[in-house]
This record gives sequence, structure tokens and C-alpha cells, in this order.
Amino acid sequence: MPTKNEDQVVSKQGLPIEEGDHVYTKIRGGRHEGDVEKIITSEQEAKKENLKNPPKVWVMEWRRFRPVTDRFRCFSQIRRGKSVAHNPGTLDIVEGSEK
Repeated sequence: MPTKNEDQVVSKQGLPIEEGDHVYTKIRGGRHEGDVEKIITSEQEAKKENLKNPPKVWVMEWRRFRPVTDRFRCFSQIRRGKSVAHNPGTLDIVEGSEK
């Protein structure tokens, strides 16, 4: 198990999260995933970004929803989203996401 130092932000599995990691969280029958853009650890940074209760992980998300079926085809809806702040403990790191 990795050791946690004061400034380290860790995922749901206890692995350190770093900028550039590809992460995901399950939500409402779908999956939000994206690349870590920034890790906010201090109150000052959080205030500047208009966030509360750091640490937060700032992620550029892609949203993946359940397959949508119509009469002729079945497809998954994927949207390139916006930057969103997540609590690090809700995120999983995608395996094989090499920087």
C-alpha cells in the first residue's frame, strides 16, 4: 500500500493522483472520465477557483452514458465536457494510463 504524505492526493484505491492522470468516476448509470488538469490543495487556491473544502482534483471530462437504442442502431453517447472539480476519494485511476 502506498504511503501518504501530507501533500499527496490519493484516489479511491489509495493510489497517488498526479496531473496528467486519466481518471473516472461512476455517476447516474454512466461514467465521467477525463484527464487531471490541476490539483488544488490549499485554501488560497480553492478560493481563487471558487471552490470549497480542498483538496480537489480539476478534471477535463468526457461523459459516457448508457447505450442509447433507437429502432435501427445502438450507440453509446460520449460528450467532450467541461472542466469539473472532484473530491479525490471519488476518483479511480484508469489502468494503463501512461503519461
